[in-house]
Amino acid sequence: MKPKVAVVVFPGSQDDCDAAWALGSVGAEPVMVWHAERELPAATGAVVLPGGFSYGDYLRCGAIARLAPAMEAVARFAAEGGPVLGICNGFQILCEAGLLPGVLRPNVQLEFVCRDVRVTVERTDTLFTSRCEAGQELVIPVKHADGCWFAPPELLAELEANGQVLLRYAEEVNGSLDRVAGVQNSDGNVMGLMPHPEHAVDSLLGSADGALVLASLVDAARERLLAAA
Repeated sequence: MKPKVAVVVFPGSQDDCDAAWALGSVGAEPVMVWHAERELPAATGAVVLPGGFSYGDYLRCGAIARLAPAMEAVARFAAEGGPVLGICNGFQILCEAGLLPGVLRPNVQLEFVCRDVRVTVERTDTLFTSRCEAGQELVIPVKHADGCWFAPPELLAELEANGQVLLRYAEEVNGSLDRVAGVQNSDGNVMGLMPHPEHAVDSLLGSADGALVLASLVDAARERLLAAA
């Protein structure tokens, strides 16, 4: 069974086709959804918000995209327990929409960062890391100028206590608080990460570690659809 995974496309999205190809390579049926659509395709098992520069980031990264009609459908899907993954700009959009905690700010070095990084898997009992091993280091590329994740101390303490930090940079990359690279919501069905797993699904590209994250999402989508059948 190839679960249907909706890839929401905004004006300025540039990694939508990459995400669709990568999802297909790990067993999904990707379906592109234009930002103006008000409903997700029938039998959608999961949603991916891809990387890029939605609306040119002219106001603030993700701030305009969060108002797109499709985001209302994404919010409803998430409220019903549907798995949602935001990659880079998608992470920024989810934070702006209030579906994930914290904010993404300009990198501390005020420079665009584009390179492979190592991230440590903090938990494996999640919809997004089930194919990983606890403490495993994944090599996945980043490419962002506004990837510095920040939260007030009390919120960070709450997230750490709840186990909502799923990925952490193994080394300093962009100034993210506590080297956070990926977080999930309190219900465990929405995740955002700055690294691009869709660009690390084939060892010919230098790493296939990103496939573990995407395949975990596809597994969750499949289980959701089977449970509803």
